[in-house]
Amino acid sequence: MLFRVVRPMRRVGSRFPLFVQRIPADVRPKAVGIELAIPLGDGFVFVTLSEGAQAVRFSLRTTEPSEVKTRQALAAAYLETVWAALRNDAPVHLTHRQATALAGELYRVWADSENRARSVAMVHTPGVGWAPDTESHEEQEAHWAAVTVMWERIGGEGEAKKLEKALGPIVDRLLLTKGIRRVDSESRALLLTAFWMALRDAFASRQRNAGGDYSLDPKAARFPEWQAPADGPKEKAKRGASKNSLTGLVEDWWKEAKRAGRKQSTYESYRNSMARLVKFLKHDTASRVTPEDIVRFKDYRVQSGVRPKTVKDSDLAGMKTVFGWAVVNRRLPSNPAEGITIKVGKSRKLRSKGFYDSEAIAILKHAREFVPGREALRSWPRPSGGCRYCVPLRVAAWAR
Repeated sequence: MLFRVVRPMRRVGSRFPLFVQRIPADVRPKAVGIELAIPLGDGFVFVTLSEGAQAVRFSLRTTEPSEVKTRQALAAAYLETVWAALRNDAPVHLTHRQATALAGELYRVWADSENRARSVAMVHTPGVGWAPDTESHEEQEAHWAAVTVMWERIGGEGEAKKLEKALGPIVDRLLLTKGIRRVDSESRALLLTAFWMALRDAFASRQRNAGGDYSLDPKAARFPEWQAPADGPKEKAKRGASKNSLTGLVEDWWKEAKRAGRKQSTYESYRNSMARLVKFLKHDTASRVTPEDIVRFKDYRVQSGVRPKTVKDSDLAGMKTVFGWAVVNRRLPSNPAEGITIKVGKSRKLRSKGFYDSEAIAILKHAREFVPGREALRSWPRPSGGCRYCVPLRVAAWAR
């Protein structure tokens, strides 16, 4: 089955293109009432799906072609994760470590006092309505001190159920980004408590920043990396979508390219380049790769001492080919490596392409004196290494 690529749409009365994606029929009943936090630039756009909604629509808020493509791809990838979560909505069990890791993502958003866009994006959360960062530093310090006291009071009794009103929508949105629609009651309690603790530490960090203390926050190191549940819907969705992993794209491209006569060495080169990209990005999801990621990877390879020509002819060429194949086969909306290149200087010319007179004379002399069976006994000057017997044998055969 072929799937139509979702593309930005133009709308009357606005210069900004519009993101439009139909809600799959099989998940539409489950999607009613869900508030989506769709990544858009440095922030989010919040969309609540109504009962009559047939598609997700919102402005991409930019006219820059490359940025339009990036925002379009990120939004489409996020929605695919949401649809997968809705299709696999059996309750998932999370460990304490996983709950703490998920809370760490919330902490990093709120503890960053320099990132106003992300903090403003959280204003839509029911029950959480803090003032914007337009106050003086003294007012901000007093504000965050009051927020910290208020937050301690909310979670002082230690009952997870009382945190549901303030934190429930945030928990649901972050779970959706991981492809999880619901968790069991035990995991829900763990998440609510972990999120409350993460925000408590984040608010304290913002208070220190407002007071002029920007020292390294030791609380930031307590959050582990997120690892998806082994048997949960997220893992099932990943297995089902493994064909859209970076590794999977290379393997599927090779199945077709091999029949077209491409060399095994080409496949190995492209596979190794993609493996290095996966290691650099620390994820294997093709739809999450942006042009900016490719540029950063290119710069990283050059700074690591790899020759620019190798980066251009091996890494970039391989990614352009594989991503281009994915676009043609409706696996990706756009090619993140398209148009990205690296300037390679001309190689230094050390000598002419032909033989010097002395070299030509020596070759012809040995060809004239050629005796079959005695090739290994001959010697002659060579212009640039390589097999010492190849040239005279060819010349000898021609001379005869």
